[in-house]
Order: sequence, then C-alpha cells, then structure tokens
Amino acid sequence: MTSSTLSAEFTLPEEHSANRSSPRRWLFSHTMRYWPLSITLIGGAIANAALAAAVPILVGQAFDVVLATPFDPNALLRIALIIVATQVLRSVLQFGRNFSAELFGQRTERDIREELYVNLLGKSMTFHSLQPVGDVMARATNDVREINLMFNPGINLVVGSGIFMFMPLIFAPRYDPSLIITPLLYIIAYTLAIRYYLRELDPVAGEVRESFGELNSRLAEAIDGVETVKGMSQERNEVHRFVSNARRYRDAVVHQGDIEARFLPLLLLALASAGGLLHALILYSQGVLEVGDVVAYFGLLQLLRFPTFVSLFAYSQVSLGVAGARRILELINKETDLDQNLFGYQNEMVGEIEFRDVSFIYEQGEPALQNISFKVEPGQTVAIVGQTGTGKTTLAKMVNRTYDVNSGQVLVDGVDVRDWNLEALRRRISIIEQDIFLFSRSITANINFGLQDATKGMSVEAAQAAQAEEFINSLPDGYDTVIGERGVTLSGGQRQRLALARAFLTDPRILILDDSTSAIDSETEDNIQQAIYAAARGRTTLIITHRLSQIRWADLILVLRKGRLVAAGSHDELMDASEAYRRIFTERG
Repeated sequence: MTSSTLSAEFTLPEEHSANRSSPRRWLFSHTMRYWPLSITLIGGAIANAALAAAVPILVGQAFDVVLATPFDPNALLRIALIIVATQVLRSVLQFGRNFSAELFGQRTERDIREELYVNLLGKSMTFHSLQPVGDVMARATNDVREINLMFNPGINLVVGSGIFMFMPLIFAPRYDPSLIITPLLYIIAYTLAIRYYLRELDPVAGEVRESFGELNSRLAEAIDGVETVKGMSQERNEVHRFVSNARRYRDAVVHQGDIEARFLPLLLLALASAGGLLHALILYSQGVLEVGDVVAYFGLLQLLRFPTFVSLFAYSQVSLGVAGARRILELINKETDLDQNLFGYQNEMVGEIEFRDVSFIYEQGEPALQNISFKVEPGQTVAIVGQTGTGKTTLAKMVNRTYDVNSGQVLVDGVDVRDWNLEALRRRISIIEQDIFLFSRSITANINFGLQDATKGMSVEAAQAAQAEEFINSLPDGYDTVIGERGVTLSGGQRQRLALARAFLTDPRILILDDSTSAIDSETEDNIQQAIYAAARGRTTLIITHRLSQIRWADLILVLRKGRLVAAGSHDELMDASEAYRRIFTERG
C-alpha cells in the first residue's frame, strides 16, 4: 500500500513513494533511494573480507619460509610488507564501508522521521483523540532510532560478517579440496541456528518495543496531568503504575538477553575450530599439507569468529529495527476518513453555513448529533446553547471538518465541506477552543501562528483588538516574552485573549468561539465583549456560550438537547415559543 492510497488531511509531494504493504518492503523501498551507498557498503565488505583472508594465507607462507632451509630473510620481509600494505588498504576500505553504512542509516532515519511527521499531521482528530501521545512519541523517537541502528551497525555487520563466512569456502580448497567440508558444514548449521534464533527473538523484540511504548505513554500522561495527580494525592498510585510498566519492560529485555545467552553458533564455532584443526593435522600427518598450510587453514577458520560473535548483537539489532518499523508502519497505515481534497473548491468564502439532516456518532459511542438542520446567512451571529454533553462543540467542529458527518451534509457557501479543498476551508475558519493551546514560543509567534508572515504592527493591532496589549506590555520582554509550554505561565484569561488575537489576525470569514470567554474575569468581560462584537461584524460567527450577554445579541440561537436541535430563533422568539430555552435562560439568570 503506497502513501497515495491513504486518505489524509495534509500531505506533501513525495519524491519517493514507499511501499507500505509490510515492514520489510517498506524498509527496502526506503533503502532503494540510496542504492549507490549500498554498493559501496557491499563492495567495501567484500574487499574487507578478502583482505582479512589474505593475512592467514600470508602468515602460513611466512611459516614455510621460516622452516625452509636455507632461511630467506628477504622473502619473510616481503611477506611482512605485503601484510602491512593489505591491512592499510583494508583500513581505508573499512572506513569507506562504515561511513557509507552510517550515512545510509542517518539518511533513512531522517526520511522516516519526515514521513511519519507528515503522516501524523495528516491524521484526523479521531485518530489523535484515541492515540496516546506518549506512545506516539516513543514510536517517533526510539523506534525510528532503532531503524537507524538496524542499518548501522546492524545490517552493516550482518553483510560484513556474512561475506566473512564464505572466505574459508573460497580459499580452503587451495590447500586440499576436502578442507571445504568443515566450513561448509558450519555454514549450514549456522544458517539453521540463526533461523531458529530469529524466529524466537522476533516476538520478544516486538514486546520490548511495545512495553517501552506503554512505559513512555503512561509516563507522559502522568507528567502532563501532574497537577491532577498532586491535587488528588495519587502520587503513590502513579509510582506503582510506573513501576509495573517498568517491570514489564525489564522482563522483556531480560527475556531477550536470555535468548541471546543461548546463542547456539558459539558452540558450533568451537566444534568447527576443533574439527577443522583435527582434519588439517590428519592431512599433515599423511604428507598432504605443509606446516604453513595447516597454520593458514586454521587462520581461515578463525575468520568464522567474526560473524559468529557479531551476529549475536547484529541480528538482535536488526530484529529490534524490524519491530520498530512494524510499530511505525502500524501508525502510518491507520486509516483516517478525512481527505485534504487537493483539487477541491477554493473560491473566496462568503460565510453561509447550512446543516442538512446531519447526524454524527463517535466511535463506539452514543450518537452525538441526530438529524440537525439549520441555515446561517453570511455575517450572522449564532449562539449555540444547551446543557453539557448535548453536542454543541461537535456541531461547531463539523464546519471546518475536524469531524465528518456520518449522514447528511454540512455546506459552506452552498458547497459540501467535503468538496472544499481542506486547507482553503480551514484557512478561512478560526476556532477558539475553551481549552486554549499555546506554544512554548514568544507572544508574537503565538499571535502570528495562523499568519506566519504577519508584521509586528499587525500583531500589535490584533492584540489590541483582543484587549491583550496591556498585559503583554507588563511582561518582562513584552511581545518577545517566551511563554511556558501550553501557556502555563499565563492566566486563563490571558491565554484566551492571546487566542482571540491569533484568530483576529487571520481575518476569518467564519469565527467559532467555543465558550472562549469562560475564564475571563468580570472586569475584563465588557472589553472582551466589545472586541468579540467588533470581530463578529462582517463575518459569520458561531458562539458556544453560557453567558446571557452573548446569547441576547445573537441573530440566531440554536437550542440543543441530547444531540437534537429542539429550537431555533431569536431571543424574543424563543422566550415565547421554547420551554427548553426559557428553562436555560431562567437557570442562567
């Protein structure tokens, strides 16, 4: 499955389309864009193994020179110089191979991080509401890093050690054809042992990554909600929960270590070394081999030590990388119902809104909205009222396609929102939530978030309109003051005024205020009311509110009850005709 087959709210053009049908194919499709580096890596590994094999062969020749009569010191010097030259060349090639592998891993990690980040930005709010942030962070950081380590040192060592395995097969027959038996039997036994090892290791590596994700998820949740934890005196329970998750992760790592400790090829290597040496000594006793041949052959068998010892670590690293890739791909491949609709409607927005028999239900929940129908003319101000949990916020988020209808239609300017280009639709709609999110950046950067190229004068003008300039100027660095994460260094009223300024700056055609003045003190309320009234002039405004002062001056009031629209009209009309509205108004009064 390629990225083009997945719906997304946001995508970027891809130079390379990754195959997402399985973790291994996905990884392979990423590596293919850097195939020249793979040639360098494999070529360097072959040259490295061949030059490593040259050492025992040359040492064997040196033994024959030393034992020969008469002794030839020049021949011994020549062999020594050849060994030095081959190993210097080997070092250069080894550097090139390792550099290529490192570059391979770093570039692949970068590409996968970018692909995952763009994909996450393209997921719908339904996805983000259900996906734990800590687990996403674990996948986006540690799992991606494991993929890097899978390439280097993982695959780098697997390729290098695999080629080392064949050196005794290639060079042993030069002394006697029968000497191929030991390395051949070892390779067969080694291959079978590695297959069993990987089959046993793979699910455990997956559990290591899963348990780490769970550990990270719960930790992030506890830290994010630390105020609630402390306020409810639940520190001890949270510690117990963390210890339990840490124990699960520890047990998974210990289980992985137990499998690695029972690595059979280590025993096979000892048997191959002993068997090969015995075979060579028998041939020597029969006069088939010289002393130097025995030394050289035993040296060639020792080349098997490198792949044997390295594979204990390298294959574990590859297995962890594949497990990480599986978790990342699982995240990427999770479907989202919303599509950015690149070629959709992009005309200027007037601000007309119409709901036609709209129903919506959250996953595994009760219907949030049922058969909602109404129409808002451009420039009208609409107040949406009702008890908590009646679907007010859900209704508002249908307008900019935060959520899509299950049935019916939501139209903006007579065009179904699903037929709009999603970016064009959302750029012309601003939503100010009750739970304001501000970034750990400067005041100016937060105001300018929706219009990155805004001038300082535009930022100041928006702050003034939102009645925020006075408190901004009282801060140590004014507009350049960096606020804490999520705006924790500001009061609720200050955060909401910054959010208002951010919305005013983008000059939206549709403005949605979701109980956005709930945290503003009474002294500031009148000024904020004037700012909102001024902002609403000339644009369609939806206000979810409990404040009677805002409800009164709305052109249209929608009364929701249990997900249904039970009344609609002006304040005076509803006071006469709607018992539900009169009850709400009386309670507020």
